[in-house]
Amino acid sequence: MQLSNDLPEGWSHVHLAETDSLMLALKREETATEETDIVLATTDFQTAGRGQRGTSWEAERGANLLFGLRCHPRFLTADRQFLLSEIQALAVALALDAHGEGFSVKWPNDLYWHDRKIGGMLLEHDLRGTVIDQTISGVGLNVNQTVFKGNAPNPVSLGQITGRHHDLAGLLTAICRHFDHLYRRLQHHDEAAIHTLYLSRLYHRQGFHPYADAQGRFEAEIIGVAPIGTLILRDRQGDLRHYAFKEVRQLL
Repeated sequence: MQLSNDLPEGWSHVHLAETDSLMLALKREETATEETDIVLATTDFQTAGRGQRGTSWEAERGANLLFGLRCHPRFLTADRQFLLSEIQALAVALALDAHGEGFSVKWPNDLYWHDRKIGGMLLEHDLRGTVIDQTISGVGLNVNQTVFKGNAPNPVSLGQITGRHHDLAGLLTAICRHFDHLYRRLQHHDEAAIHTLYLSRLYHRQGFHPYADAQGRFEAEIIGVAPIGTLILRDRQGDLRHYAFKEVRQLL
């Protein structure tokens, strides 16, 4: 996949025909490149791609977007690291908007089209003192795959949504440009506007919807997301509930 001429200024690109996991690859010398602000790594196939909650990520070879980013957001303190999840999810959602309606972000950072999952991502942060020294992300986006053989309950691809084949390089370029724009806005302390945009794109943002935690099923509405990424819900009884990642599930 050739992208170098279309990437934002200060980016570099490494393509791996196959790897175990892009997040692992971004930690190894195989993705070493000239010193740039952001390193983009892409692959045609992952042998050990991870989804959230320890699941695997199903992706047909060469049919979808599998990419990762490595950046050094030392302008952000550790307690604001969730902003990086927000801009990664928003970058994908904004790029998808060019191809249809109904795309949203399912907290914390899955990508949905209506009630079906089109993409997911993971982020890892290395801290140095009170600041974020390095962030590595891995993103899987279903683009041209038409058959899903795994046990995921609700996968969908952009091709299934639109009924046509999509250019992977063109879509990835759009995602990178959106990410770069949002990343530079973070550098210029435009955090409140970015957070507001993230909240506006949340799946099931309005109204009461079913959730489940360690105590069982309940219905609640989204009140907000705290700076550290905690989801804030209000249940039918009017009580506020605060959840870290993996402490609550949104039920389909």
